[in-house]
Amino acid sequence: MKKRLQFISALILMQSAMSIAQTQPIITKWLQNNTTTGTYYTSGNSTAISNGILVNCQQVRYSATNVYINATGIPAYAVGPFNGDGNPNNAGNQNAIYKFPLTPIPNTGAPVSTGMGNIGVFINGVSLFDYKDGVSWKNSTGAFAGGPLGGAGDGVWNRDAIKYEKLGFDCSKGHPAGTNYHHHQNPSAFKNDLTLVSTICNLYDADGLYTINTAQHSPLIGYAYDGYPIYGAYGYANADGTGGVVRMKSSYQLRNITTRSTYSDGSAVTAGPAVNSTYPLGCFKEDYEYISHTGDVSYLDVHNGRFSITPEYPSGTYCYFATVDANHNSAYPYVVGPTYYGVYANRKVTTVTETTTTYLANDDFALNNLEVTIFPNPASELIVIQIGGLVDHNFDIELIDINGKVVLTNKINQGQTLSYLDVQTVHSGVYFIKISDGINNRSTKVIIE
Repeated sequence: MKKRLQFISALILMQSAMSIAQTQPIITKWLQNNTTTGTYYTSGNSTAISNGILVNCQQVRYSATNVYINATGIPAYAVGPFNGDGNPNNAGNQNAIYKFPLTPIPNTGAPVSTGMGNIGVFINGVSLFDYKDGVSWKNSTGAFAGGPLGGAGDGVWNRDAIKYEKLGFDCSKGHPAGTNYHHHQNPSAFKNDLTLVSTICNLYDADGLYTINTAQHSPLIGYAYDGYPIYGAYGYANADGTGGVVRMKSSYQLRNITTRSTYSDGSAVTAGPAVNSTYPLGCFKEDYEYISHTGDVSYLDVHNGRFSITPEYPSGTYCYFATVDANHNSAYPYVVGPTYYGVYANRKVTTVTETTTTYLANDDFALNNLEVTIFPNPASELIVIQIGGLVDHNFDIELIDINGKVVLTNKINQGQTLSYLDVQTVHSGVYFIKISDGINNRSTKVIIE
């Protein structure tokens, strides 16, 4: 009888833990999809081609202690082309399973550096890489080596991928390593930055995982490999959720050096190239130094994060931010790093070996609360429909005339932000843009001239 009571008690505790677990953002915030397939651009062709691969995440399962995410690694926004720096690859199906702890643990031991390859996963299942591109300076030859260049550099002065791979990034600031499509930085479109550092979006549609809204706390966009959440560029000024919304700032700045022979702590190292117009400051990770900003709480810690209340974690959590500068251009260390705050583990697994419950996404939301921008209005050639923030539902877009006839249709799927309607052949007059999720809808009047 005693053993039976112990079993029942243990079962109740497990069920209670799993009931609490299913409300956690690390379970509920992944973008799930089993119908929509991805698209990609080829060089010089602004019409996206289907790749036939499901986008976002296909399944979310959880136990009392872990969550498992199945994902292809393909985003809903079109990817490519990537040939600006000679990359011949395209994004492919990763067939990945990620295992994250429901309760991450702070690292109390020696700091663990973010390494090459995956260091996190965005909520659309796309990989997050750190600043590296695998290339470092080789002092004996006076040149770069490693990574796609072949050979091995000294590993002392490590090249910054954001600087050196920019020509190979697509409009969404991503590119593939092999077939593993990933972002090293804030996953919003180049064209949405206040100052443009890439013109690739002049030809290809400008889209990304989310859009920056300076008046709202940025959405939760992913999880690092230590299990802590990642947010976009803006957060609450104060860790207790007060003070309004401000841009979260990196505490790293460029060093005041002309030669590369020491690290920021003063230690002597194998020399890199002199600071000049060919190798300006910012080429290497070691060009930066961490500066503590005790007087401004919007500056982040040495890991590029802080403890804070967020919309998804009203009791507070440690979290990282995808840092940008005042022009919304990516700012080092970009997302996570150069070390983890929590206990790191390789989150990719091949099988699920414990009993789990499948999480079915909740479709309840307030359509009227969507931040929708429709421009230009009046329009003569093209109408752009943009949903601000992060889109976590699928929407049908319809252009309807005053008689109720549907003239044009398009979509904005979860993990996208934009839709375009070509109205060059549409007669002048008053129309309505209808946005619907199949149950709820809202309409906006537009004029076509």
